[in-house]
Amino acid sequence: MNELERRSFYSFLGLYIFSSLLFILLIGFWYYTAQKHALENEIHYKLEHLADKKAGELIMRHMHGTPMAPIKVPKGIEMALIDTSSRVVEGKLLIPNLPVKPGYFKINGYNILISDAPKEHMGIAYVIVQTDLLKKALATLKQRVLIGMGIVFLLVITVAWILSKIFLRPVQQRVAQVERFINDITHELNTPISSLSMSTEQALKTGNCTPRMLKNISVSTRQLYDIYRSLTYLNFNTPQPAYEAIDIKTVLEESVEYYRPLAEIKRITLDLKAAPLSSVTPKTELGLLFGNLIGNAIKYSPPNSTVTLRLEGHTFTIEDNGIGIDEKHQKTIFKKFTRGTGYSGGFGVGLSIVKSICDEYGIDLKLDSKEGEGTKFTLVFKGVI
Repeated sequence: MNELERRSFYSFLGLYIFSSLLFILLIGFWYYTAQKHALENEIHYKLEHLADKKAGELIMRHMHGTPMAPIKVPKGIEMALIDTSSRVVEGKLLIPNLPVKPGYFKINGYNILISDAPKEHMGIAYVIVQTDLLKKALATLKQRVLIGMGIVFLLVITVAWILSKIFLRPVQQRVAQVERFINDITHELNTPISSLSMSTEQALKTGNCTPRMLKNISVSTRQLYDIYRSLTYLNFNTPQPAYEAIDIKTVLEESVEYYRPLAEIKRITLDLKAAPLSSVTPKTELGLLFGNLIGNAIKYSPPNSTVTLRLEGHTFTIEDNGIGIDEKHQKTIFKKFTRGTGYSGGFGVGLSIVKSICDEYGIDLKLDSKEGEGTKFTLVFKGVI
């Protein structure tokens, strides 16, 4: 992972984790608040129920003349009975010097309900119910929420790491393709530039140009121009409406003649047979289309072999006896920056340009290839006149 990929990875990871953390905190706060309110209401209603129950019991016993029963409350709850003189008759107060007046209070972590429901029956003015169960329940709830948030956050970090790897993979692949493209095009440029440099240096030293020097200069210049044309198409291609009829045969013959010197250097024969065929496909695109196919055929064919080109009816075929394309690469060979082999250079854009032009102008494109035996491209022109 290079520096750019590392920064992208950690930027995405940090953003994902930070946004997820905010979401988890909001959910945790909402859950804690909702549960807190539910517990508060539960404790309030529980204390109110106990106070009302005790007050009802005092009233009934007073009416029947039976003695007061001992206080019975659930564990964790204290009850105190206050008489009309503000004295504790039974039970105890958890808060000393508690101001006695009806209501529901929260004091020092205790929830206290003071009820005057006894109405001074059996001399009891107030029933006081007290507990710190809410404080304990909230402490437990807070601990559970924090543990839950921690577990979820760890899961989020794990998921974020995995997703970052998954989302970065296409970027890494694209960066690798671009880096390979730069390396390949640098290599491709090096060959013709070196040839030009050597030929011109020799011409300057000897004071004249031999036919071989001129041929080397011509071929190298054409190689550079081909690279320039391909890069220009990739970066600045804007489809142009084509209304003028073009003779495909003429463009094909010009392309063959253009590449013939390169073929001669490799001792490759270009066998062309073409019948006239008119099309509205622009001449520039046709030249680029044929040029990439012919250039590839020459590049990947062995010396002393033949490249066969036929233009018959609406169909153009170009066939070589070169290295062929492995079947597993045939599905991806038309993608930009993709090469089917490392043999004989190239920078992986020629066939993507061919596919782009065919798609743009409605030309059917078919590939037949077998590794070690050769490759055949078939083009069927639909926009013909």
